Amino acid sequence: MKTYIALLRGINVGGKKRLPMADLRTMLKDMGFLNVKTYIQSGNVVFQSHKEDTGGLEASITEHIKSSFGFEVPVLVKTKKEFENLVMGNPFTDTGAISRKQVYFVLLKNPPEKERSATFGRETYANEDFTITDLCVYLLCKAGYGKAKLNNNRIEGKLQVEATARNYGTMVKLLEMAS
Repeated sequence: MKTYIALLRGINVGGKKRLPMADLRTMLKDMGFLNVKTYIQSGNVVFQSHKEDTGGLEASITEHIKSSFGFEVPVLVKTKKEFENLVMGNPFTDTGAISRKQVYFVLLKNPPEKERSATFGRETYANEDFTITDLCVYLLCKAGYGKAKLNNNRIEGKLQVEATARNYGTMVKLLEMAS
C-alpha cells in the first residue's frame, strides 16, 4: 500500500467548478482508496492505494470527477516520496519569505522540453525569482503571489505543460498529513 498526494487544479475558485471536499472524499473512498483526507477547499488530497501507476490514478480520478460532478479537472498525483523530494528541493528557504507566504511551488505534470525550459529560465520578472526543474517551478514572489506576473497560467503557457500551484505552507501540511 502506497501513500499518494493528489492536487486538483482550479476547483472552488471564484464560484466555478464547485467540488465540496466531503463529496470528493466520498467519491475517492468509493473508488477503493483508503485513509482519504483533504486539506482546505482547493483540492488537496492524501490517500492510500494498492495501485502503483500515478498516471493511471490521475486518469481515473479525472474520469470519476467528470462523471460524478460534470466537469473536467486536471489532477496531479505524486507518491509521498516524490512529494517529499519536491519540498526538500525548494531553493527558497528564507524563513521570512516563507512566513510571508512568498514561496510557491508550481508542480508540473510532465517535464518540459529542454529548449522551452532553457528559454524560459533566461527570463526575468520584477520582484520574482524562480528555479525550474523537471517537475517543479519554485517561485519566490516578493510582492506576493496575487501580484506576481509569473503565475501558474503563465508558466503553463511558457513551458506548454499542465501545472498546479501551491504555497509552501500547503506543501508542508500535505507532507505532514501523508506521514
